[in-house]
Amino acid sequence: MTQVTDHGGGVRSIRVPIPDNPLGYTLVYVLDTDRGPVLVDTGWDDPESWETLTNGLAGCGTSASEIHGVVITHHHPDHHGLSGKVREASGAWVAMHEADASIVRRTRETRPERWFTYMTDKLTAAGAPEEHVAPMRTAQPRNLPGLSPALPDREIVPGELLDLAGRRLRAIWTPGHTPGHVCLHLEEDHPAQLPGKGRLFSGDHLLPEITPHIGLYEDPDDATVMDPLGDYLDSLERIGRLAPAEVLPAHQHAFTDAPSRVRELLTHHESRLTDLLSLLTTPLTPWQLAERMEWNRPWAQIPYGSRNIAVSEAEAHLRRLVKLGRAEAVTGSEPVTYVAV
Repeated sequence: MTQVTDHGGGVRSIRVPIPDNPLGYTLVYVLDTDRGPVLVDTGWDDPESWETLTNGLAGCGTSASEIHGVVITHHHPDHHGLSGKVREASGAWVAMHEADASIVRRTRETRPERWFTYMTDKLTAAGAPEEHVAPMRTAQPRNLPGLSPALPDREIVPGELLDLAGRRLRAIWTPGHTPGHVCLHLEEDHPAQLPGKGRLFSGDHLLPEITPHIGLYEDPDDATVMDPLGDYLDSLERIGRLAPAEVLPAHQHAFTDAPSRVRELLTHHESRLTDLLSLLTTPLTPWQLAERMEWNRPWAQIPYGSRNIAVSEAEAHLRRLVKLGRAEAVTGSEPVTYVAV
């Protein structure tokens, strides 16, 4: 059964399922404007998800054909997946931050074989064992959601109000989970007069009970060394200072007291960095560090694809420790190992 929640003040949410994913669903928000409804995110590109979204829109008194625009918090397929279908049904514009739009373009333009080669090289350099890397050497391209995402046709500019008639929705750039992740601040009085500054569509940046994945997003043809965890922590502090009355996240449920949740996440990451330093008393590759890190299940039970994500997260934490001067690469090690300093 399609679940629609009315958050008041011309804002509703629809639970759009994510197939075979422990997150369960994406909360797609429907924002009333003077030119018609605008969606914040769209959900996963899957027939069941599309049916749920269209049923939910009907429950909101509208339809996919009446959507005026789509605002994407970030490019991941559980957020951006159905944007193309919505645009086909309605002619709606699709807006995204340029940093994530560039990832969408790269994803569409890069041949799958190039990605497999790049990932093979990256995992080998991270110390992954041959039995993990070998399947990528012979992998065949498949038509998976997210491999040909819709090209956005509008740019979300940080700090600016979006062009939404009758609403004040300001974009806040919050890189970390992705390079172009944005939160969207609805600068209007809370409909229930809760104390604080408006409401915040937080995407995956700030969730009530989950710590979002912070990994690496790199261009195979760009050698720039990024610090996504540092970006994320800086972005968190910015949202904490904003102090919205209520947070409307893309997963789980709406919540209040954003500053308290921000403090919890900052403490969590500082604690995790400290734990990793204790592991780095002896030199470890990123793969070996990922094997020893604490996850939501033992390493032996983590599926193949999720191990790649875990290694990416381990590397993001190593980047932060190196930038802080708390760890360093061991000269001459291959694959490269890191040690606490």
